[in-house]
Amino acid sequence: MTAKTVNTVTDYAAHADLQGSDGISRGRVLIGEAGGPSVAVLVQAEGLPAGTHGIHIHTVGRCDAPDFQTAGGHWNPTGKQHGRDNPMGAHEGDLPNIEIGADGRGNADFTVAGATLAALLDADGAAIVIHASADDYRTDPSGNSGARIACGVISR
Repeated sequence: MTAKTVNTVTDYAAHADLQGSDGISRGRVLIGEAGGPSVAVLVQAEGLPAGTHGIHIHTVGRCDAPDFQTAGGHWNPTGKQHGRDNPMGAHEGDLPNIEIGADGRGNADFTVAGATLAALLDADGAAIVIHASADDYRTDPSGNSGARIACGVISR
């Protein structure tokens, strides 16, 4: 994954509205084709605990509270293990951690190589999940990133 700067939000064709298990908004994720194939992702989070949190693309476009387990496992169309530091990884659902400030806000901007909007918007969809802890970028299957604290279904 590499950084991708997008000039306007109109460059994004899909989004995911993040919610906590209490149903309160936790921000928005914008997603757009970046060519190659790859997608550009902009995460604008709010109302989260300060610190470093793992973010992942999950295989199912469902975010049922309280634990968001309906989002399934990590999106992994290539069958790799988890983590950019894992010699057997990383899969496309692995995303960089996000830093959340003392004000509960944080942004992340990156591209996901090998991903397309068509693949994310397949029959059962996909979701973006923010976890309680940092992803260690190595441990399969989840990077030891802890509980799912915010979730958003990817849609057009």
